Formats: sequence, C-alpha cells, structure tokens
Amino acid sequence: MAQNREFYKLSFFSMGVKMREENNLYPFDARDPRICFLSNFPPKECGLATFTKDLTASMNRAFNPKLKSRVIALNDAETHYKYNNKVLFQITRNNPEEYKRIAEQINESDDLKLVCIQHEFGLYGGGDYGENIFYFLDHVKKPVAVTFHSILPNPEEERRKVVKKIAARASAIIVMAEAAVEILSKDYGIEKSKIYVIPHGTPNTKFTSSDQYKKKLGLEDKTVILTFGLLSRGKGVEYMIKSLPLLVEKYPNLLYLILGQTHPDVRMHEGEDYRNELIDLVKSLGLENHVKFQDKYVTLKELVEYILACDVYAFTNLEREQITSGTLAYAVSCGRPVVSTPVIYAKELLARNRGVVVRDTKKPELFTKALDKMLADPEMRANMAESSYAFGRKMIWPNVARRHLTVFNKVVSLREEITKKYPTIKLSHLGNLTDRFACIQFANGAVPDKSSGYTIDDNSRAMMITTLHHALFGSVTSLALAKKYLRFLEYAQKEDGTFNNFFDEKRKAFGDYSEDAFGRAVWSLGDSINKSKNNKFVGRAEDVFDKAFPNIFSLDSPRAKAFSILGLQSHYEKYGRKRDLNVLKVLADSLVKLYKGNASDDWKWFESNLTYDNAKLPESLFFAYDATKDEKYLDVAESTLHFLSDIVFVGDELHPIGQNGWYNKNGRRAFFDQQPIDASAMVHAYLGAYLATGDKHYYEKAVLAFNWFLGKNHLKQMIYNEDTGGCHDGLGSQSVNLNQGAESTIAYLLPRLLLEELKCK
Repeated sequence: MAQNREFYKLSFFSMGVKMREENNLYPFDARDPRICFLSNFPPKECGLATFTKDLTASMNRAFNPKLKSRVIALNDAETHYKYNNKVLFQITRNNPEEYKRIAEQINESDDLKLVCIQHEFGLYGGGDYGENIFYFLDHVKKPVAVTFHSILPNPEEERRKVVKKIAARASAIIVMAEAAVEILSKDYGIEKSKIYVIPHGTPNTKFTSSDQYKKKLGLEDKTVILTFGLLSRGKGVEYMIKSLPLLVEKYPNLLYLILGQTHPDVRMHEGEDYRNELIDLVKSLGLENHVKFQDKYVTLKELVEYILACDVYAFTNLEREQITSGTLAYAVSCGRPVVSTPVIYAKELLARNRGVVVRDTKKPELFTKALDKMLADPEMRANMAESSYAFGRKMIWPNVARRHLTVFNKVVSLREEITKKYPTIKLSHLGNLTDRFACIQFANGAVPDKSSGYTIDDNSRAMMITTLHHALFGSVTSLALAKKYLRFLEYAQKEDGTFNNFFDEKRKAFGDYSEDAFGRAVWSLGDSINKSKNNKFVGRAEDVFDKAFPNIFSLDSPRAKAFSILGLQSHYEKYGRKRDLNVLKVLADSLVKLYKGNASDDWKWFESNLTYDNAKLPESLFFAYDATKDEKYLDVAESTLHFLSDIVFVGDELHPIGQNGWYNKNGRRAFFDQQPIDASAMVHAYLGAYLATGDKHYYEKAVLAFNWFLGKNHLKQMIYNEDTGGCHDGLGSQSVNLNQGAESTIAYLLPRLLLEELKCK
C-alpha cells in the first residue's frame, strides 16, 4: 500500500495537478467504491458548480461511507481554485493532455467505479461544442454516465454529431425533463432505453407563508416579485421591468427584487453594462421605489429565505429551448407561484396549475396581464403554491440522490439502494405538535392544527417514543415530553380504567370508546414502564396501567388484543408477574383461534380482509412466543408474517395495503393511499421476529421496510421530512400528502428509535 501511495504522489505532481490528502483520501481503499463527477465546483461561482456541490453532498449524506462521491474539477487557464477535499483531480479545460492523463489515472484506480460528466456546451473547451471532452472520453475505460444540462431541438449538424458521439460513449444519459427525452430521440437519434429523467435537485424547505421571511428581510408590507440568478443578457429582465408601470398603479406596495451578481464571464467581457442598462431603464420609468437590485452571490440559506419571502417568482429567460433551470426548480420546490416565459422547461414544470406561462418572451404586456390576475386572486396563488410544493417533493436532494444511485447501479454495481445510514433522530416536529396540554392530532403542512384536538392513540405512542429517547440519550427535553403525555393519559382515564380517546381543543372529551385506542395505551404504558429510567415516572405510569388492567379481559378487537399483548410482554419482562403472563396467553390463544377460523391454503390470515396496522397481529405473537416459548405462537406468527410480506412487497420494495379499498379475501388489493402507520408496523413486526428468533433475515427485512420512509417506494420520494423532523401523512399514486400529523410522525419515530436501540445493545 505504501508503494501505491508513493505512485499516486509522483503521478499527481508530474501532471501539475494538486493532490488532496485531507481526511485520508489517499491511499485509496478498494472496499469503498467511489464515483467521480466531472464538472465545475465551488469556489467557482456558477449554477453548475452549485449543482455539483449539492448533488455530491446529498449522495455522500445518503450513501457514504459505502459509496463516496468525489469531483474532477474544471479550471480555466487563468484561474485555479482552492478546493475542498471532495476534489480528487483538477483539469484545465483547454488542456487536452490533462484530460488524457486524468483519464489514465482513473483507469488505474481500482476504487473509482464510474464517472458522471456534467455537460454544458462549450464547458470543456476546444470550440463552441466543447470537443475537448473527447480527449477524456477516448481514454477513460471506466463506465461513464452523462448529464445533459442543455439540449437544443433542431440542432445544426455539428452539434448533433457531438451529442451523438458523447451519447455513444455513455452507458447512461441523464436529463432533467421529459421533453429532453423526446428531443434526444427524435432530433439526435439516441435510443430512449439509455436515457433517464432525474429532476433538478432542490433544497428541502417548509411549506410556509411569506410573512415571516418578509419581516426577516425587511420587506414587510411589500408585495414581492422575485427573479434570481447570475445576471446576463438573455435573461429578459428588461421586459419584466417594462411590465411594471401599470401594476404599481394598482398595487402601490409592489416590489420587484432582482437577486444575484452579474455572471462572471459577462463581467469579464463587458463589465456591468447590462446591469447599468437595467438601472437606467428603472429610472426612466420612475420605478426606483419598486425595483431593487441585490448585487451579490447569496448563500443557499439566504437564497431560500428570499424565495420564501416572495409572493410570485418571475422567470424571464428568453431562450425558448431551455431544457432545465435551477432557479425555476428552486422556486417551484419552495412552493411559490411562478409566472414564466414560454421556455420548454417551464411548460413542463408549471403544468397542472403550478404557475402561468405567457405566450411570448418579449411582450411586457403579457407579464402585466398574468401578474395582475395572480396578484388580484390570493386563492389562485395559494392553490398554485400548494401544487408546486407537492410536485417539488420529487426534486429535493435526498430523492434526487437516490434516483442517481438507481441509474448508476444499472451501469455498474456500486452498492445496495437500501440504506442503514439513517437520518439523525429529531423530536423537533413532535415537540412542535405538543402544546401545554398534549400532542395535537393533525397538522396543515407542518403547522399544528389545534382545532383537530388530541387523542389517546397519539399521546400514548408519543409517550413511548419520548421514554425510549430519554432512555437512550438521557435527554431532559424528551423526559419532559414523556411526563406531559403521561399526564394526558391520567387526565383521559375514566373511573372504570378505560380511556376517553378524543378531546377537543378545549380539553373536553367526545366520541365513542375505542378498544384499539385502549390497547395502544396498554402497549405504551407497558413499554414505557419497562424502559423508563425515571422512578417517579414509572410509579405514575404503573398506577394508570393497574387501573386499566381489568379491562383487558373484555377486549374483542384483534388489534386491541395485539397491542395489549405487546404491553403485557414488556411489563412482564420488567417484573415477571404471573398475572401479565396469564392474560397474555389468553389474548394470544384467542388470536391463534381467530387465525384457525379464517385461514386457508391461500389466505393465511386472522380475518377475511387486510386493513390498517396489519403487521401488529403477527408481531404480537412473536412477543407472545418470546415470553412463553410456546411454538404454536411462533408457527402462526411466521405463517402470517410471510403471507403478509408476500402481498406488500413487490420485488424489494414495500407497498403497504392502500386505505382506498383495503384488501378483501377473493378481491383486489388497493395500493393507495399508503399510510406510514402500516410501514411502521412492518418494521416493528420484523424486529419482533428478529428478537424472538435471532434470524438476521428478519432484521434485514426490517431495514428494507424502514427504507420506505427514506425513498424506497414507488415514487422514490422521502416520506420522512428531514427539514422539519416530521413525516408526511401518506403516499399517493402521484405525490406525497403534504401534511405532517402526529400519527405519521410517530409512525416514523418509533421504528427509527427501535433501530437505534438495537445498535446500542
């Protein structure tokens, strides 16, 4: 290995390419495969550099250390940058010899498995079409994927030849719009089978109104229209400015904010001529109080705040054939209404009421008309915002990273798409849902809806989460929350030991008694008593548990029995009381009897249908077996879990039973909408099976089921929201449910903490 290290040093210095040694990048470890992205990279200031930084960061966040994403950075002859340790190689874009040498260096590196070229015309030097890239492609032997950031329809012959030659060398082609697939197929003759659509990546933001961000940026009482991006001719900003005079008469608080520096290449060749022309235009129209220039290269955090502060985003670009735009993708993903010129990408991105596309590029009156209609109709803007935000979930970076891995795996086997690198545990959204009284049931987006009231279902399971969190991490905050949820159970418990399940925002009980809610309370109490390290808390919870205990005997609901078995097993594990074991056996025997009465050769289940929280039934029998070692419980548990697994797994992807119709015996199963509670139950059941049997296959299935929350689902979208710490309320056929209520958030946090608990054992 020392010899290899010395070889790398000599190779790098002989090429005049600076070697990166930070964080032990060298020597290479062949056990950890790497992919390299050939592109611009910060500190260079351009959209492509930002894109590559964000993509590699999201790939590393999701898949490192099992797969590492690194960069081959392009330099101009006159400018070399001080890069971070993500950059393995540097190439001067007009130097053919460096392309060749780096390609050969990559060929000799066993750990480098694939190169992904980020392509823009002219980027690689050698003429208008960037022909220098062929010095690299002709010499590199590793598999290559190419992302085309721009594709022009009806190309001139030379452009067509260049694209076809690049495509012929690539094992996979990535584009960011469906329209690009058709253009590459029809106008360039490239087979569709190697073309994949992956949206432009965007940051994950909360769905929120603009008010709080306006206040932060000093834009209170302003109606804000925003355009952002590096300024250059062809952006069409002048036509937007010309559309404003009539608008400011009707909307005197209107402010058009133009955010971003002049493009470095433009500044190099013509200075600030274009910006100065725009400033002169503003003055000539008397719009000095209604147009503001922010001449700076903003950070991502600042950029998102400006987008979230605007009422309408204006996309003004004049190039109709534009096939992608990071600025437009960001605006849509942040949930902002958009008015746009009729570029190809905008027509696709803003379809289905996600914005307004004007008919022509250089007619200010069309912008005036469209903006007037949008500004006069807040409900229209609100609907556009919600549609845009929902559509934008597929574009957030975690989802884009997963899609890239899927494509790369089609080219060369890199790593499993199932991840055991889970997001950091956050109780922030659960805390936000919790007021002075208890955990609120629903949320509008991520905003708690206090009018939805409170339930035993949510608060009992929230107590289980926070008790376990405190046991694992000793968090004062989680203990305080656990005590609050226990206090709610005490408040909700009736004299006979049962519970009122629903309470309105005035803390008044309503609705009928729910056996399932009672069972969940018993489960949560038993589990919390077993795992809590706070004696005072345990004593209070024990009082509630003992008062509820006599009601367990009268349960009819199979799920209520299953929940109660889980609580009794935990309670028995701590105290070894025979009464717990005896009642557990009675409940488990009744589930076995139910199974025998309904099961057949092709329907190995407890009931004649599959509805919600199905996996809790076999899970409870695994725990019954763990407590009693009675093989009959294990036999039914395994038989039913395998039956359920065969239904809800399509290949290696979880598809929980959909709530729109469920699945009746001899009928057709519903696929949508899929609920987090059902994915959560599958994880719990597999972990219960693993703990009861020691069979690691069950643990791997638990991990696979948990990946449903992380994007291993039919939409390839995260259901867990890393930004808020909440979980979306469901997965539909086309999109996720934007709301992040208590049940779904709890459904994510419970298995996440159980997986963490297993790591600590």
